[in-house]
Parts: sequence; C-alpha cells; structure tokens
Amino acid sequence: MAANFDESKTVQVWLEGVHGQSGVSPDDDARRVATLAEFCVFVEREPDQIIDECIRDVEGGKKIRVKGRRFYAQKIQEFEQQGGGSPSQKRQRANYIRSFLIHNGVLLQTSPLF
Repeated sequence: MAANFDESKTVQVWLEGVHGQSGVSPDDDARRVATLAEFCVFVEREPDQIIDECIRDVEGGKKIRVKGRRFYAQKIQEFEQQGGGSPSQKRQRANYIRSFLIHNGVLLQTSPLF
C-alpha cells in the first residue's frame, strides 16, 4: 500500500470535491484519508486502482464498469458492518468511502446518517 494517500490523484480529486461542494473543513481530511486507507487494506487495493476498476475510458469519455461498481458497493457494506462504533459512526465511515467513489465519477447511492 502507498505510504501517503494524500499524494494519490484520486484522493486529491476527492478532497478538492468535498471542500468545494460542501465547504467542510480540511481539518477532517486526516479522518477521511485514514478511513480510506483502512478500506484500501480491507480490499487490498490502492485508491487509484479502485477507481480504475470502476471506470474505463471509451471513445468520447468514460464509462462505469458495472461489475467493479457492484463489487465495491458490496465491499463498502461489509466494511460498514465490520467497523467499530455506533451505527451512525459506522455509516459515516462507509459514506466517506462512497464519497471517494462519487467524487471520482463512480455514481453510488450514499445512505443518509441516522
């Protein structure tokens, strides 16, 4: 696994998108990136590799790889169930991963926090 996820192109795209869209503080970036790092260990992939498995270049743009998206949607659910903390904390951690995918062009439904 990469030592510094902050240098990953897909992680940079994600954090820039989160800051631009929601105006959240960069102070929470360490928690977001740490959660992504845990997920990457869980699925044994690098962040850029995850996105590459979900999107492919086609003539005229990019296209979602349905099999990859389905695989990671399932893995996010497993990650959420195996995590520690309250149900809302587990959901928040899973939503960080969903957010990473969404900001990199992989459309997923993000579940609301309860």
